[in-house]
Amino acid sequence: MSAPEIEREDTVGGRPIDRSAPLLEVEDLTVEFRTADGVVKAVNGISYSLQERETLAILGESGSGKSVSAQAVMDIIDTPPGFITDGRVRYRGVDLFDLSDDQRRRVRGNNIAMVFQDALTALNPVFTVGWQIGEMYRKHRGTSKKEAQEHAIELMERVRIPSARERIDSYPHEFSGGMRQRVMIAMALALDPDVLIADEPTTALDVTVQAQIMQLLADLQDETGMGLILITHDLGVVAEVADKVAVMYAGEVVETGTINEIYAEPAHPYTLGLMHSIPRADMKGQRLEPIVGSPPDLLAIPPGCPFHPRCPYRRERCVEEHPPHYEVSGARRISACHFYDEVLRDSRSE
Repeated sequence: MSAPEIEREDTVGGRPIDRSAPLLEVEDLTVEFRTADGVVKAVNGISYSLQERETLAILGESGSGKSVSAQAVMDIIDTPPGFITDGRVRYRGVDLFDLSDDQRRRVRGNNIAMVFQDALTALNPVFTVGWQIGEMYRKHRGTSKKEAQEHAIELMERVRIPSARERIDSYPHEFSGGMRQRVMIAMALALDPDVLIADEPTTALDVTVQAQIMQLLADLQDETGMGLILITHDLGVVAEVADKVAVMYAGEVVETGTINEIYAEPAHPYTLGLMHSIPRADMKGQRLEPIVGSPPDLLAIPPGCPFHPRCPYRRERCVEEHPPHYEVSGARRISACHFYDEVLRDSRSE
């Protein structure tokens, strides 16, 4: 039995889509959490876009706002305490924030889907994996239980879970970490979304399984033409699969560029610091250069450039003036550093 035929509609929430527009556009997205201790500024005006068959890696340390920004795109921020206070999210030109709650709910899964980082907690332990995958078809396509189970088996085979028909009635705890992640990917792909957001999809997996998961995502992307947003702190994973990179720090995008630009010639001190912290074959016997200090408390982000307390390029201007997004080499590459040209010159000389 083949998966149910999915007709690509020309509207989202009753609004016509523009197939010449990017798959996804995020503009000046701002998210805050209002707590008893104060306002946590988790995402501060980030912008990026994603095209068909393109992989965008969102890179940064824990607490930089990567996952929260993805949850905001998916409209799954818990309110309260979280609030999207500004910005636009457009799917093929349609502003999702202008749609009703029910219309946005239809976009989730059908057009934009997400793979969460901890498959064991994301999957329900009391239902079989086949039931959980099949639920996507039962809820969204109205298929029977038997048809949904057959589609679930096909999806499990599609994401290369061995003996799928025999394992359809297994529970999440009966799978390895890598296999559970494949189950999560199968659920996300059930409705053939155009955009897949993968939040730390290789966390807690060994290196071999990480490579298998990333290869699976790449193969599925080639097969379907979907756009992929990869959220990670693993620079090695990014180097293998990404077309372009957005580097986040303290809730902001501080640098964007192609994967080659970011890795070969960083134009922001934070990105340069991340590159210096990667072990390389030609550094055998040498010490890595960690970034000094810790990320800022999002309840009290420093004035000026949020990276200035840790920055070797810091000057008085950095403390007093928040840097705009400077165009490094055309509008497609930016750096939020007053002295990006100096950083770029140093990275080119290494």
